[in-house]
Amino acid sequence: MSLIKSISGIRGTIGGRSGEGLGGVDIVKFTAAYAEFIKRSTGGKARKIVVGRDARISGGMVDKLVSGTLMAMGLDVVNIGLATTPTTEIAVTCEKADGGIIITASHNPTQWNALKLLNARGEFLNDAEGKQVIAIAEAEDFTFADVMELGKEYRNEIYNERHIEMVLALPLVDREAIAKANFTVAVDAVNSVGGIIIPQLLRALGVKNIIELNCEPNGRFAHTPEPIPENLTAISDLMRTSDADCGIVVDPDVDRLALVMENGEMFVEEYTLVAVADYVLAHTPGATVSNLSSSRALRDVTRAHGCDYSAAAVGEVNVVTKMKETGAIIGGEGNGGVIYPELHYGRDALVGVALFLSLLAKSGKKMTELKAGYPQYAIAKNKITLTPDTDVDAILRAAKEHFSKEEINDIDGVKIDFADSWVHLRKSNTEPIIRIYSEAATMEQAEKLAEEMKAIIASL
Repeated sequence: MSLIKSISGIRGTIGGRSGEGLGGVDIVKFTAAYAEFIKRSTGGKARKIVVGRDARISGGMVDKLVSGTLMAMGLDVVNIGLATTPTTEIAVTCEKADGGIIITASHNPTQWNALKLLNARGEFLNDAEGKQVIAIAEAEDFTFADVMELGKEYRNEIYNERHIEMVLALPLVDREAIAKANFTVAVDAVNSVGGIIIPQLLRALGVKNIIELNCEPNGRFAHTPEPIPENLTAISDLMRTSDADCGIVVDPDVDRLALVMENGEMFVEEYTLVAVADYVLAHTPGATVSNLSSSRALRDVTRAHGCDYSAAAVGEVNVVTKMKETGAIIGGEGNGGVIYPELHYGRDALVGVALFLSLLAKSGKKMTELKAGYPQYAIAKNKITLTPDTDVDAILRAAKEHFSKEEINDIDGVKIDFADSWVHLRKSNTEPIIRIYSEAATMEQAEKLAEEMKAIIASL
């Protein structure tokens, strides 16, 4: 069993003894702690929390515990039902709520679930705020409401439609061009909430030909849900054998977008943000931001438009903070997460789909032709599973010492920049692993760089 408390929320495997996984007691404890944090941070004026969930099997059970606990803490609940992470973020601000809880373990397998915690702006709690919630939970320093002060639950399931309407209202979303292009689009939504909202969005954009794959929101994931190439063989085969122009893949909570080209090859999730940023910058020049583990291609495209690029620590909240600091008009992460502040400060596959299809339609190109026009890099994503006695700090120190003559950034793990490549070593916020990301001109070179880093770790 696993329970991980981090900047990304409270994440764990369902069941087991209290404290060993995300069991019923743990869900109540951390929800109560979050409610206590919200009440304290608003001076006791907090009244309303939005709750949304993905379609995973444990979602209904967790939803009942979360909503019941929030009411027991004296807060009203606006339950928006099956909804994406970005939809829930938007609902918080539309409802003028004091915060929100998204019940989703994102790309983790079926046995996992999580509580993603939002502030009144519909954005994730920062590191300091997250630590306060954890401290309150560990001390069980929360007080439930008296019987006459219990909260109420309200159902409001209009937000999928509201989200789509807001996306279509964006000036750079060109519905006319998309409809005129007469695209055939394939969708793999891994049997979660993307199976509801992505086809709805495509129809609203004027796409008439939609091939649905794994779009039944029953939580029984048809494949490992992380949208990376080894998990996407079915839609790749479909693209090769059909006349589809574009393949769309989302993770269970629809904040990540991966694209498959007409020949069945991956557009590569790193290039989702690159392509969307290229389109946005061509119409509205401005700064961009991605995290340290993202491709150099965004930096190159940004500079080609005469604009400034900045790197942030890994984690959506860190990217958002840097975007606000720099006034960035587009940003995100290399895992297919697009953040477009014109709509809201959150990774959003819906806005990614709408902007990308606008770009594809107006370019008049096939996806393979579009991809060929961007700086060509290959990024290798490796990982090492941690054991209880792994000294991560020692590993990071050893890496810095070994590459001391190179350009090093240590705001988040250790990133070593070479003239024509880079490698980034960091501990995951969501899994008990060390991630090793490396990028070079070819995959062979990127993997070689990763193997060098693994050898250094093995020597410890």
